[in-house]
Amino acid sequence: MRRIKVDIPFLVSVCILVIAGYIIFTSASFGLLSNQTVKYNNVAFNQTVFGLLLGTIACLVVTQINYKVLRKYSLFIFAFSAIATLLVFVPGLGLKHGGANRWIDLGFLTIQPSEFLKIGFIIFLSAWMARFKEKTSSFVYGYLPFLIILGVSSGILLLQPDMDTFFVLAISGFAIFLSAGGKWRYIFLSIFIVLAILAIAAYTKPYIMTRINTFINPSSNALGSGYQIQQSLISIGSGGVFGRGFGQSIQKFNVLPEPIGDSIFAVACEEFGFIGGVTLIILFIIFAFRGLKIATRSPDVFGGLVVVGIVIMIVAQAFVNIAAMVGVFPLSGITLPFVSHGGTALFMTLLEAGIVLNISRYQKPR
Repeated sequence: MRRIKVDIPFLVSVCILVIAGYIIFTSASFGLLSNQTVKYNNVAFNQTVFGLLLGTIACLVVTQINYKVLRKYSLFIFAFSAIATLLVFVPGLGLKHGGANRWIDLGFLTIQPSEFLKIGFIIFLSAWMARFKEKTSSFVYGYLPFLIILGVSSGILLLQPDMDTFFVLAISGFAIFLSAGGKWRYIFLSIFIVLAILAIAAYTKPYIMTRINTFINPSSNALGSGYQIQQSLISIGSGGVFGRGFGQSIQKFNVLPEPIGDSIFAVACEEFGFIGGVTLIILFIIFAFRGLKIATRSPDVFGGLVVVGIVIMIVAQAFVNIAAMVGVFPLSGITLPFVSHGGTALFMTLLEAGIVLNISRYQKPR
């Protein structure tokens, strides 16, 4: 198989997203200086060293390894990621915050293993669908295995609970299944199952129902459950067309909840305005368009499905976050890829981008 240079347009889109994301994060993190409960140095170190620096190294390394190795060890990768995610329930190792078990505390570093589960799920599901590519439209070889793999992954996430990652994982899984030749009727059935799970979760988990009620009527409890969306809209609106300027956000100082987390898009819009917000959205669209172009030119089914899964997962997460911040989707708590705080998330996003770049080296000529 002849190797070529990596896909330059995709590489450029990744680089711009990383640079823009780090600039936005740096400015948003200044708000922590007025917050006595969060140490700015720890946050900055985690994002810069573990996320950006080690993530870039991981991206470069994985770009040089033949992606077919992932297919060979797909079951091991999935099993490892699932077990790692289950470690959040181990006393003394798992870290509970806000009523959720989503982190592993290593003392010097906090890791969110669900980020590993997302890529493990994509690789294993893609490997299975590629192995039975002529039978993926059938129930036994296509839909049933898809449902089992998704069910195992979702079960782990729902135990934490982590509805946000579950939702993104389901979207990515649907994209892989459909791209592999899965039938639309199974997709509709899966959507029904997911909606049923969400309905049950909303009934049994009060915080989910609160999110839904807040989405329907955000002004009903402006100082309570609707506070974040209200402040987010104020931030976005106050940015105007061109924004206040880098570092000039007012809302990030003890007003806007999670200014370096899921609210970071609001900070970006306040400082860089409508132009900045739209530019960021366009960058994700370019990322998606070029990534899916690589998928269509992949030399084999496995490579194409992995690219589809990664690209759809990252872009879906980005648009769910942005949609929540502008009030057209319920608040999910999900972060903005390449931009929000989270060393594990940035590390894994760059590693995933490296996998796509690796596959682009083997893409078919035009």
